[in-house]
Amino acid sequence: MNLLDIPNQFDVVVVGAGAAGLYTALCLPESLHVGLITKETVTLSASDWAQGGIAAAVAPEDSPKLHIEDTLKAGAGLCDVQAVEFLAQQAPNCIQSLVNLGVAFDRHGNSLALTLEAAHSRHRVLHAADTTGREVTTTLTAQVLRRQNIQVIQQALALSLWIEPQTGKCEGISLFYQGQVTWIKAGAVVLATGGGGQVFAQTTNPAVSTGDGVAIAWRAGAILRDLEFVQFHPTALVKPGRFLISEAVRGEGAHLVDDKGRRFAFDYDPAGELAPRDVVSRAIFSHLQNTAEDLATAHVWLDMRPIPADKIRQRFPNIIQVCQHWGVDVFHQPVPVAPAAHYWMGGVLADLQNRTNIPGLYAVGETASTGVHGANRLASNSLLECIVFGAQTADLQEQVLHTSQTELPFSSESVACVLSDDEWQHQRVYLEDLRENVPRVVWQSAGICREKSSLEEAIANITSWQQDFANLPLSQFLQSLRPGEVASFNLADIDKLLRLWAETQNLLDVAYLILKSAAFRTESRGGHYRSDYPQSAPDWQVHTMIQNHHWWKST
Repeated sequence: MNLLDIPNQFDVVVVGAGAAGLYTALCLPESLHVGLITKETVTLSASDWAQGGIAAAVAPEDSPKLHIEDTLKAGAGLCDVQAVEFLAQQAPNCIQSLVNLGVAFDRHGNSLALTLEAAHSRHRVLHAADTTGREVTTTLTAQVLRRQNIQVIQQALALSLWIEPQTGKCEGISLFYQGQVTWIKAGAVVLATGGGGQVFAQTTNPAVSTGDGVAIAWRAGAILRDLEFVQFHPTALVKPGRFLISEAVRGEGAHLVDDKGRRFAFDYDPAGELAPRDVVSRAIFSHLQNTAEDLATAHVWLDMRPIPADKIRQRFPNIIQVCQHWGVDVFHQPVPVAPAAHYWMGGVLADLQNRTNIPGLYAVGETASTGVHGANRLASNSLLECIVFGAQTADLQEQVLHTSQTELPFSSESVACVLSDDEWQHQRVYLEDLRENVPRVVWQSAGICREKSSLEEAIANITSWQQDFANLPLSQFLQSLRPGEVASFNLADIDKLLRLWAETQNLLDVAYLILKSAAFRTESRGGHYRSDYPQSAPDWQVHTMIQNHHWWKST
């Protein structure tokens, strides 16, 4: 597709092609012209990597009421009860919608097969072997590609939101696509860009998860919430890429053991391996602190041998395959695992209709903070959130058609960024250096255990880097662009450099937001643990709210 093939106007632009973006696009009325933007191809997202499954109370012995209770308990006092009720009550219908679209969940006879995961009181997790996310996204992608009203724009990078100064409304976005920066007008923009795991040196997230939606929304003045709450998955395979070993493995009976073969998790919680994720992650971290020399490379073991071999083959073929690739035979030896950043509970503040405080701007999935996860997400509620809230965009039609009638005021000329080869090279080296250092600093200071002095040191570091970044010639050129101005560049390899620039900017901003939020909340709760404030405090049973550079507690 050439740049000329992209219309300069859509009724709705959806940014992100994971489960949230795909399902949102499918649920929008077919009368609307939808642009679906993804910085990779339509098959690479964190949803695609989701193994465990999707939670829904569909069993006779289960109920939405029990699902609500489990979710609220996991959320450590910070869930929005109305949002959780909405999520759990809508879940069975959404599962039916996925089945109708062709998602092939595992079955026992004619019934959907259900498994148990940590902190669930009933078997309610639907799965497709151990590649549920891939099954869901593959099916949704096939449906999206059939839709005449949806135009998929691949390998396009959203740079900034177009906010109309007089009204404060979101009018569209700027995009980097095929060597140029261009602007697209839209009646509504939906951010569904997933999480920001790449801001941590150890993460289960794919390389695309650089917090783009949260950073773009923050720079435009959106209200954010609870960014300190990051879920660290306790069992990531200690090999390059930090492949996630699903919680379902422990649900089926695998044991966590140390070098001596001892099940140490019970030292930290009566539920042992099946305690909530944050508890298990801290148990591993604490155990390694006491027994290991180098925390960056230290690990414990996940022993799958207590599970019957046939059950392992049936439920976890992908895990068997990946472990085999790294020379680990799960049938005869334990798997080396350690915690890694996995899921971001906070995000852009959004209501039950996905609306943000900026008119015309919506947020869905991990990018959003709807209140369903509180301080700690219940396992397998994330794919569910993408589907339940993605379905809500079916009601966008009236607002969108009302606002997308005006013509786009394109400027009459394009602008060029002309720099010498040396200048380009200097900026590339500097950006690559930053891209490597930011995640290290965040992992060390805002990983599983946090405390005041290291947070403050990291904030000073990141703030200094943000200033240096803003002074780069490329930054100054891009940030001076006005809506409608098309920009071109005198560099053959500009695609890689622009992506590096944009992702580095987003990671710097996300690092700043997480670090400041973690320093602001002087207690421990859910996915946020302060070693200098190890207890939960009643006066902190509130949300951390952020707009621009202002932090405050919710009332």
